[in-house]
Amino acid sequence: MFCKNCGKELPENTNFCPECGAAQSAGDSVYRKEMAGKISRKSRTVAALLAFFLGYLGVHRFYVGKVGTGILQILATCCFGLGAVWALIDFVIILCGNFKDSEGCYLIDWEARY
Repeated sequence: MFCKNCGKELPENTNFCPECGAAQSAGDSVYRKEMAGKISRKSRTVAALLAFFLGYLGVHRFYVGKVGTGILQILATCCFGLGAVWALIDFVIILCGNFKDSEGCYLIDWEARY
């Protein structure tokens, strides 16, 4: 098991992370080992809402720091009208938990971490 806050490995049957002190619940702390330490501080909820409402403009990509592909998404919308399709695909990927920020970290948490 891994901490949902800091990604550190947890001892079995613990309610708090010994590293950061974050409270743990049964379903929250189980992440695949390869994802430990690769959890974004950005909110998955914010990214999903931005992708749903303003995704055709690439706003969700700017939010996670992917400025280059955000600009490409704006151009895809203006020049070819394909930005909405791209946004729909990103929206589904965000909901599934496989979307990454500019640092290669997964957007896992539904609330932002500071």
